[in-house]
Amino acid sequence: MNSREIIKQAEIALREQFEKIDVIRDLNQEKVLRAFIDNKVAPEHFYTVSGYGHDDLGREVLDRVFAQVFKAEKALVRIHFASGTHTLACALFGNLKYGDKLVSIAGEPYDTMREVIGTMGDDETRRSSLIGNGVLYDEIPLNKNGEVDFDEISNRIDSSVTMALIQRSKGYSTRKSLTIEDIEKICKIVKSKNSNCICFVDNCYGEFVDSREPIEAGADLIAGSLIKNPGGGIVEAGGYIAGKELLVERSAIRLTAPGIGSEGGAMFNQHRLIFQGLFMAPSVVSDVVKGAVLASKIFDEIGYDSYPKYWEKRTDIIQNITFGSAEPLEQFCRTIQSLSPVNGYVTPIPEYIPGYEDKVIMAGGTFIEGSTIELSADGPMRPPYVAYMQGGLNYSHVKIALTNILDKVYQN
Repeated sequence: MNSREIIKQAEIALREQFEKIDVIRDLNQEKVLRAFIDNKVAPEHFYTVSGYGHDDLGREVLDRVFAQVFKAEKALVRIHFASGTHTLACALFGNLKYGDKLVSIAGEPYDTMREVIGTMGDDETRRSSLIGNGVLYDEIPLNKNGEVDFDEISNRIDSSVTMALIQRSKGYSTRKSLTIEDIEKICKIVKSKNSNCICFVDNCYGEFVDSREPIEAGADLIAGSLIKNPGGGIVEAGGYIAGKELLVERSAIRLTAPGIGSEGGAMFNQHRLIFQGLFMAPSVVSDVVKGAVLASKIFDEIGYDSYPKYWEKRTDIIQNITFGSAEPLEQFCRTIQSLSPVNGYVTPIPEYIPGYEDKVIMAGGTFIEGSTIELSADGPMRPPYVAYMQGGLNYSHVKIALTNILDKVYQN
């Protein structure tokens, strides 16, 4: 059986899973469409203002659309967020002050967030971190099975905790990403122990993968990147924060300045792209999830440990493939790079990247730099040498990449 026949047989076996993904896509597409209609999105909302960005009608409507989609009191959607990490940092610094306590619910956060918190980095980085600014920090480790320890959350959350940080996606780890049901259970436990504790969900990679978002599951605040799921693959930069009005406005003050908050900031003629990207996002994310499910099945069949398994419920767009050593991880990333529409001729090599403790190999021949809603793969050069595959602007691209990977396997 050749590679194309293997792919075809896998697609037949996955028909039921793909139908479930289509149902979620349609629910999310209808939700997004309803928000556009209810907020009367019109061509005048695509126009920009300059200077201070005062009285930007398009920006105001964009915030309202995102707020409705995510079932939030308020949203802050800005091109000015440099990355997902910057977006999360604004939410954290905006809502935590000297003497407040932050607790990470699902063990150690991913590398770039450790520098924001202050558990990693050089002296200057730590000085500018949350801990460096007097915020107290603690982590609730995973249980012996590598899963969220709900009992320990119940034991450790008390009146001293200001915010619970809930990282939905696994990051560079092998733990399970958190489902909406997991997040709902965490929020209920946290609120039962301290009703004033802010449940803050890092929603990166998770938007539109499920039929509900974290605010519907009890979260007070969420944040994510526009060059991941909600940008639909066409938004050039930025991020969003959504949730309770007071918490979002505090985050906005951190992004701009006290007295300005969400009222300022010229959007540099990016309104239309963000509106259009959000509208496209449910379908793009659906194709990404289908590609990840197909990849999971194919890698299982050729003998690699992949997670999540193809039959499991999805909560984010990331697919782990464990290679066990450096060479196959590097070869996988080079194959993905060689099949990229941009910089397909480039050979990725492991290198130190700001925000990461180990060398990282990154394959990402993307139209937008760092866009992980486009087909990409990366992984830190440390045991167990896991590739984190994500994205794919369309399912066909993922399928082509997997076909070529199978060809290489059978040639060897």
